[in-house]
Amino acid sequence: MIDMATLATIVLMAGVTYLTRIGGYVMLRNRVLGARATAVMEAAPGCVLISVIAPAFVSRNPADLLALAITFIAATRLSMLPTVLIGVASAGMLRHLMG
Repeated sequence: MIDMATLATIVLMAGVTYLTRIGGYVMLRNRVLGARATAVMEAAPGCVLISVIAPAFVSRNPADLLALAITFIAATRLSMLPTVLIGVASAGMLRHLMG
């Protein structure tokens, strides 16, 4: 049986996540963004991705460094979704194979 505090935490976290996802749409639905604001909104997903993979730059784990190199090569040739999939898959496989 799941603890009620744990269940409440999960439900509240899901609610907050949902609110942050739709919050931008609700607040900006009747606005026209300028060129600068549009550029910031388009760059945000890449910034989040970099903040997630940045710790791998200082890793001493060979699997992480090799996966980072593979992801970098994929990023120079492919769009974001295939790059993310290749990065996640290569990190998972290399960590499994190399430890």
